[in-house]
Amino acid sequence: MTEAVWKRRYRAPRFSFPTWARGAPAHVVYGSNHEGTFEVYALDLASGEHRRLTSRPEGTGYRVASRIDPSGTTVWWWDDDRGNERGTRRAQPFAGGEASAATDLAPAYSTGLALGRGFAIVGRSTDDGTTVHLSAEGGSTELYAHREHARVGELSADETLVALDHSEHGDSRNPALRVIDRDGATVLDLSDGPGRGLRSGRWSPAAGDRRLIVVHERRGVSRPMLLDVRDGTERELAIDLEGETTADWAPDASWLLIAHERRGRGELYRYDLAADRLERIATPAGSIDAARVRPDGDIWMAVSTSSSARAVRTLSGEIVLPPSVAEIPAGRAYRDLDVGLVHGFVVEPDGPRPHPTIFIVHGGPEAHDTDSFSAGVQAWVDHGFAAACVNYRGSSGYGKEWRDAIRGKPGLTELEDVAAAHDRLVADGIADPRRSVISGGSWGGYLTLLGLGTQPERWSLGIASVPIGDYVAAFEDEMEPLRRYDAALFGGTPEEIPDVYRERNPITYVERVNVPVLLLVGRNDPRCPARSADVYVERLRALGKTFEVYEYDAGHGSLRLEETIRQMEAELAFAAKHLGTTAPVA
Repeated sequence: MTEAVWKRRYRAPRFSFPTWARGAPAHVVYGSNHEGTFEVYALDLASGEHRRLTSRPEGTGYRVASRIDPSGTTVWWWDDDRGNERGTRRAQPFAGGEASAATDLAPAYSTGLALGRGFAIVGRSTDDGTTVHLSAEGGSTELYAHREHARVGELSADETLVALDHSEHGDSRNPALRVIDRDGATVLDLSDGPGRGLRSGRWSPAAGDRRLIVVHERRGVSRPMLLDVRDGTERELAIDLEGETTADWAPDASWLLIAHERRGRGELYRYDLAADRLERIATPAGSIDAARVRPDGDIWMAVSTSSSARAVRTLSGEIVLPPSVAEIPAGRAYRDLDVGLVHGFVVEPDGPRPHPTIFIVHGGPEAHDTDSFSAGVQAWVDHGFAAACVNYRGSSGYGKEWRDAIRGKPGLTELEDVAAAHDRLVADGIADPRRSVISGGSWGGYLTLLGLGTQPERWSLGIASVPIGDYVAAFEDEMEPLRRYDAALFGGTPEEIPDVYRERNPITYVERVNVPVLLLVGRNDPRCPARSADVYVERLRALGKTFEVYEYDAGHGSLRLEETIRQMEAELAFAAKHLGTTAPVA
């Protein structure tokens, strides 16, 4: 029996962008679920061989990327307990063999890793804050410690300096920059002041060149500049493009690869540093979510559209990833959705309007929907739904003012934008107001539960995946970096500003929920902890509300393909049960 088209689309592999060894660029490492569970793989470009390195029942390293050392001999990957993200690094030979402990450090949350020849700079987060260590064969030495969050960036080409993005000033959403040496001594500090962030990128690969790419927001959008650490000189680049940009070095440091995104679609440019000239590179249409220059000057880019699955391609069009898989059915193309300043995407099924419509609210909140392939979106369309994705205020990709619009007032602000999009689609005859579903995962799950309580007349059904049901409980249980993020976003902790959290807490409005709600909960989730959902569910039960709970033994989403399909099937079945829409096709 042939598998349903919607399930076959899930066979399109999910994979991380590949990285390679600086000194052995034919040795590549990436994560992928093309064999059913997300695991770490080695790719030898010389032989073309793909080799799986890890094999764990719950999967490995989706949220903490694997790394390969400069010599190309050893791969470092993240070892946690069933997706709880609290773990340690393991080292495994690129050529295959058993993994062993990479450091002598105790379990913690990862805040970055930079690998040198014979040593590593390791970032860790615990309830006490962030520490950064130099780990080598003789043990680990602490280089940095602070109560606030910090992230380990890249090592310089000569491996003597490392960049840190830190929030010692108390705002992890807008970090400052510090460069330290291998003894932990500060070489340079740079800050753009309150409310203005800097994020470190890659160092120049040229010998003796100590220029570092730094992304700033001084013009209201993300732009790369070059920072010369030798004397602190800054060089801003002449980039006159609407939208956000990032950069990567060419092998000889004479030009930069500029990745440009506007309204969820991407393109690439070559920036000649001697001439200060920007030249567009011919690339496929769609979303380019990552791109890098190879040591031979070729460019690898991860490209997809709403109708075609993601692939890493070379400039000439050769597919690097995924490894050969069965043909993936095409999806329906999105079209732009504009409601005032709010932008997003909508896609419709066959059949007469109005359609049952699902609003799939993205997480983050500093993320955004793009014109990219989503098996989940297409599954709803296959079952007769229109699907809308809204890049509400707070989303990344639309400039600093848009991203910061929810600071001090999260939750209700985003829902105003979702409501405006809903009103537009109803007015246009696309969305059926009697069959309108709000759904989302992570921050989108939080917004789903908050929306069901604060906009009860608007929604016919709610589907919340890995949601926050009680924000106070979530704050108490979540991983330390997210506590710092939430404090910066809300303007303080629940103890400091209880009224703000109360006003923007889903459980405050649970009595007003009057439609069925499905909650999908990862029992080991450190980002949206399960107890937060449990408190909400108990209140639903006490109030006699209609709800269902789907639980699974993993963290912030499953790394197992079949489990992901089961969750989608549960969502489709829940909608069919309560709205009379098409039951999931097997």
